[in-house]
Amino acid sequence: MATEIHPTAIVDPEASLGQDCVIGPYCVLNGPVQLGDRCRLKSHCVISGPSTIGPDNLFYPFATIGEQTQDLKYQGEPTFLAIGQNNVFRESVTVHRSTAANGKTAIGSHGNFLAYSHIAHDCQVGDHVIFSNNATLAGHVRVDDYAVLGGFTGIHQFCRIGEHVITGGCTKIVQDLPPFMIADGNPAEVRSVNRVGLERRGFDESSIRALRECYKLLYRGELNTKQAVEAIARSYPEDLLVRRLTDFVSASERGIIR
Repeated sequence: MATEIHPTAIVDPEASLGQDCVIGPYCVLNGPVQLGDRCRLKSHCVISGPSTIGPDNLFYPFATIGEQTQDLKYQGEPTFLAIGQNNVFRESVTVHRSTAANGKTAIGSHGNFLAYSHIAHDCQVGDHVIFSNNATLAGHVRVDDYAVLGGFTGIHQFCRIGEHVITGGCTKIVQDLPPFMIADGNPAEVRSVNRVGLERRGFDESSIRALRECYKLLYRGELNTKQAVEAIARSYPEDLLVRRLTDFVSASERGIIR
């Protein structure tokens, strides 16, 4: 089918639409927005640019995508947002462009962003993530692939959220959350390994067992973080998931959630 634009929609002359898009009632494309093939804006959506959006993205009513950063350091220069493909942005989701022209807010592919979730300036969000209702990222947060954020999870600026994690509802995160873990609480504590999530993703049982032992060394033993990482490396030198865990912890600048 050809691209459909409802008569009440407003499409800026600078906007570029792919094939077979649907722009629903009262939607606004403002500025240099590049919209990929088969994107669908249901109604009352606002997408501002400069923004580049891949194919097959679905936007529900009142989603506001690519608006100006809320960072008070912003000086008015063109800033950027890039979104991959096959994402769903539910009602009233907000995503902001970067603060400076040399930065970019970036979202991967196959994400599901539930109602009222928020992605602030300069965040980097991976693939296959789920943001439950009102999950909120401050600026410069990185969220790795397959992360699941529970409702009302709030994440402090410059934190990193590892791959295959899950957070409980109303979780407050002010430090890095290592991959493969479950975090909950205000302030957040790491409770366990995300065993069910890893099983559903098809990870090997031996690697899951190894991660559970790593959790005990990091969170239940008497070793400090550096000592625990060294002990883990000695115990599981060949396991790739364990290596991803220790690499994350070693590279953490804010420190990990305890």
